Amino acid sequence: MLVQEKNSLTEEIEKYVEELGKDRSALLEILHLLQKKHRCIPDFAQQEVARLLDIHPVEVFSVITFYSFLNAEPKGRNIVRVCQTISCDMKGKDNLCNAIEREIGIKFGETSKDNKFTLEYTNCLGLCDQGPAMAVNDRVYTSLTPEKAVEILNGVK
Repeated sequence: MLVQEKNSLTEEIEKYVEELGKDRSALLEILHLLQKKHRCIPDFAQQEVARLLDIHPVEVFSVITFYSFLNAEPKGRNIVRVCQTISCDMKGKDNLCNAIEREIGIKFGETSKDNKFTLEYTNCLGLCDQGPAMAVNDRVYTSLTPEKAVEILNGVK
């Protein structure tokens, strides 16, 4: 009988399941840990998480596609997300977005050729009273002007 050696990604997911439990409630935390380490959750990882939690793979995929901070495909090293709520619209989001696109050299929904930046909209950052708001990776910036956003991005470059 042929014994297949375990993949290191499978071992990593097994470790997370051992630490967090096999219950469906561990799914989001496991996905978050995978995202943090690998910058995306590829199909193989989704299949392994589903197998180890004894849930259908479509459940894993639906969670990834529901949350804008989880990705099934690789993105840039720095993910810039701008809140697209009406509150941010009313506080000058369009001018902010134009400045960001000019500074990074890509449009929303794109990743730079050097994979340094991905530019996306997000539905809400939960800071409607402090808009317009932008997140760069795990850090959130509020009450932005186009100039302030460009300054922040130059610090990331």
